Amino acid sequence: MEEVQVQPPVTPSIDSNGKGGEMDVTEASFMDLCEKELSIEENKCTEALTLFKETKQILSANTSSIGSGAVEEAERFWFAFILYSVKRLSERKEGELQGVSGDNGFNLCQILRVLKLNIVDFFKELPQFVVKAGPILRELYGTDWENRLQAKELQANFVHLSLLSKYYKRAYREFFLTNDSNAEKDSCGETTASYMSDYFRFGWLLFLALRVHAFSRFKDLVTCTNGLVAILAILIMHVPHQFRNFSLQDSRRFVKRDGRGIDLLASLCNIYDTSEDELKITMEKANNLIEKILKKKPSLASESQTDKLENIDPDGLVYFEDLLDETSISSSLSMLEKDYDDAIRNKGELDERMFINEEDSLLGSGSLSGGAVNITGVKRKIDLLASPARTVTSPLSPHRSPSTSKTNGVNNNNKTIATPVSTAMTTAKWLRTVICPLPSKPSPELEHFLKSCDRDITNDVTRRAHIILEAIFPNSSLGDRYASGSLQSVNLMDDIWAEQRRAEALKLYYRILEAMCKAEAQLLHASNLTSLLTNERFHRCMLACSAELVLATHKTITMLFPAVLERTGITAFDLSKVIESFIRHEDSLPRELRRHLNSLEERLLESMVWEKGSSMYNSLIVARSSLSSEINHLGLLAEPMPSLDAIAALINFSGGSYPASSVPKHEPCLGQNLDIRSPKRLCGDYRSVLVERNSFTSPVKDRLLTLGNLKSKMLPPPLQSAFASPTRPNPGGGGETCAETGINIFFTKINKLAAVRINGMVERLQLSQQMRESVYCLFQRVLGQRTSLFFNRHIDQIILCCFYGMAKISQMSLTFREIIYNYRKQPQCKPQVFRSVFVDSLQGRRPGVSTVSQRVGPDHVDIITFYNEVFIPTVKPLLVELGPVRTPTKDNRMAEATNKLEGPCPCPGSPKVSAFPNVPDMSPKKVSATHNVYVSPLRTSKMDALISHSSKSYYACVGESTHAFQSPSKDLSAINSRLNNSNNKPKRSLTFEVDAGLVSDSMVATTLLHVRNGTTSSSSCLPLPKTEHPDS
Repeated sequence: MEEVQVQPPVTPSIDSNGKGGEMDVTEASFMDLCEKELSIEENKCTEALTLFKETKQILSANTSSIGSGAVEEAERFWFAFILYSVKRLSERKEGELQGVSGDNGFNLCQILRVLKLNIVDFFKELPQFVVKAGPILRELYGTDWENRLQAKELQANFVHLSLLSKYYKRAYREFFLTNDSNAEKDSCGETTASYMSDYFRFGWLLFLALRVHAFSRFKDLVTCTNGLVAILAILIMHVPHQFRNFSLQDSRRFVKRDGRGIDLLASLCNIYDTSEDELKITMEKANNLIEKILKKKPSLASESQTDKLENIDPDGLVYFEDLLDETSISSSLSMLEKDYDDAIRNKGELDERMFINEEDSLLGSGSLSGGAVNITGVKRKIDLLASPARTVTSPLSPHRSPSTSKTNGVNNNNKTIATPVSTAMTTAKWLRTVICPLPSKPSPELEHFLKSCDRDITNDVTRRAHIILEAIFPNSSLGDRYASGSLQSVNLMDDIWAEQRRAEALKLYYRILEAMCKAEAQLLHASNLTSLLTNERFHRCMLACSAELVLATHKTITMLFPAVLERTGITAFDLSKVIESFIRHEDSLPRELRRHLNSLEERLLESMVWEKGSSMYNSLIVARSSLSSEINHLGLLAEPMPSLDAIAALINFSGGSYPASSVPKHEPCLGQNLDIRSPKRLCGDYRSVLVERNSFTSPVKDRLLTLGNLKSKMLPPPLQSAFASPTRPNPGGGGETCAETGINIFFTKINKLAAVRINGMVERLQLSQQMRESVYCLFQRVLGQRTSLFFNRHIDQIILCCFYGMAKISQMSLTFREIIYNYRKQPQCKPQVFRSVFVDSLQGRRPGVSTVSQRVGPDHVDIITFYNEVFIPTVKPLLVELGPVRTPTKDNRMAEATNKLEGPCPCPGSPKVSAFPNVPDMSPKKVSATHNVYVSPLRTSKMDALISHSSKSYYACVGESTHAFQSPSKDLSAINSRLNNSNNKPKRSLTFEVDAGLVSDSMVATTLLHVRNGTTSSSSCLPLPKTEHPDS
């Protein structure tokens, strides 16, 4: 076989020869920007120029990969990165000096306006700068530079404000007239438009004042939404009648009290799923700001004589006489503007006033994902379906259709189209109505399990819970320990907010723990769960997952994942052990939180478990002893988990009624809790791959065999085995340790995730199914035989290299540029995946290949350099073994390879079984490469009408006998004969022409009704198919 040919890199870079003169011009341009256009003080200019000189070689080597690739645009982006970094990273030193506040400060919005960039593009390109300039920033600003930079937090803040501004605009239009509609009704069109703009702007500015003065530094989405609802209440009470777009007599919108008018706050809470108690507190804060900033005198609404409050129950409301009158609104706006200017000066943050101006060029176009906040519904859905946890079904948990649920016990009445904000409020309502009423201590059932251990561990469990949750949600007095930058000199944590979040996480922890204990006791037929309930790492994982769900519910911007890991002392791999159990044991968990956990697991599997310090390596070094030298060389082993007493000392935990725990103070590196086996997985002989529920299975069979499946499937193993010692013998037999079994199951999850992503790329590239199987087979072999290629890397980097390697060995005209172009369209794509790949700088390089011009740092290169110098030398023997895929040209990529049996088959005549695993079906699933045609499973509501006792006979299910009273062996022979004969028939594919119609569900139902009533089934009697538009 011929040697694998290596394609030269496709991404050009600036020639390093002669760059000195060009960079001198660039430096001069940068200094002009700092001194003349931004008027930055001299010491900041010097600091910025120093950082620019240190990173200009990185800019030179990566110009083509920044923005559109133009040199001038790349320089503008780099200028913005440098100035933002200097602004954020130098604030801590200035903040230590009391009263130092220069008038020539600059912020990110000013930088982007001068450089003619928008915020969306800035955040899309910033991660590349963070990765490649990270070593330099660490050297200049210390090891905590990334936390002080707060890039992720600022991006999440931008995403939240984008969502909140759209939410506010939509709500404002529902209650008040817009400029266009009101201009037609009022003769003073220009004046009226100005008034409407003033009312709208007043509400947003008052909301920003709430964010600055009344909310904690977390500024979570739920709290901010409560603030906007409070602003709406104030506007409803004070905006003149002629600008209203609602009637207080609307019984569908407003809740009335007998003889006392409508209850305004209760009505708004019913519309927007807010808490009435929290809304009243926020209203009080807003009223205090109006009194303090605008110098308005409050009065009780019951004592005010105004027609604006007519038909409104005034009980508990406060009214300001001239708040939005013609004579005072201009001055009120000016005072709010000045207050906001003073609040954000020299803080390097966003000017949040721009969000109510849709034409502001800073906003840009496109979408961003703020940390854990995904703002595109399609991406959330694909993330859910692509997650390995999504494909796991428990035989103990009956299937529940999302369409038939009642929002987990929360009545979802008359809701409009779901938005990210409304979804967050619905999830928060679940937390408020289902979890908050629970007791803040172990229930009697849970106490029974805790006391049934070898000793009573109730006190240990409660003490640990309070220590860990206080470490995650510290009080304001401890906030400075976790703060950075400009936040250090202010109150970083609202004590009330932290106490509420601790209480919610604690109650959720006790609820899930009790459910897990009941399941484990049922499996073990015993109530003594000492091995599990005395495991320190297990409890910390449970507490971290509970806290993460609380944070995900409120959608905070300053405690993004993996903050909970850092504060609890566990690793990402530890957390992955309990994610599946959380989903399985909490039936009422809202769909949004299930999606969050699924996306977290996918994020863990794709990269975080492969990072340095992952506890996965502590099990891998036991299961694969041949990898120990590589693991030790790279220093990948996890450090011992910090003791509970050490965390308690760090946060000054008083203890109170909780005496010191008797759990071990330290944990050995290779002791207990290092097994990576996923919860609910069987060991040894019971090992199995991930099981998915196919959405396109026969509805009849699915319904009839549900109970049979519950009885026939084996019960899952005890959860406590997931946290057993890696060196412990496997209780399931097979002669292997728990580490070996756990690693095998972990690799199965990785393969499953890779299969989903390979399948997506094959569909985009329109490759053959044989090519799909070959790429997947290569990935499997790399994972099993060249595992070290995954260390410190992203699995997508290996997948992309597998595609190109198989294309080269098969002599296909598929370039790396085309692979990356299509990868960019994948929902999980991040540019740094192919722009920055880890390499071991100390390891021997491939001879004869110079990478000086491509190396952007000591440890990271682009993916083509990684492929040429690391991947091919390591994987070439595996490529040789696989051999070429017989699809030589791009024109015949869609041609399927002829099925040939490989070796003796236990069942002659059976068709070949694909080596590629089943992947979750996307719904809706695209069935045409050239037309936007999608199919979805039949809805449950329509299935009930179609699948009745009298119509079941019209359907054939997989597994049914082909003839009455026929033996299974004859059935198999008949099925094999049909499948084999179908291969000899000419292939016919579905075509989706423009004039072809789609058969509607109503037509199918009508046809079945005719058959059921004895009507002729002749095709001449059927109506012509009609074209239907998909549901919006």
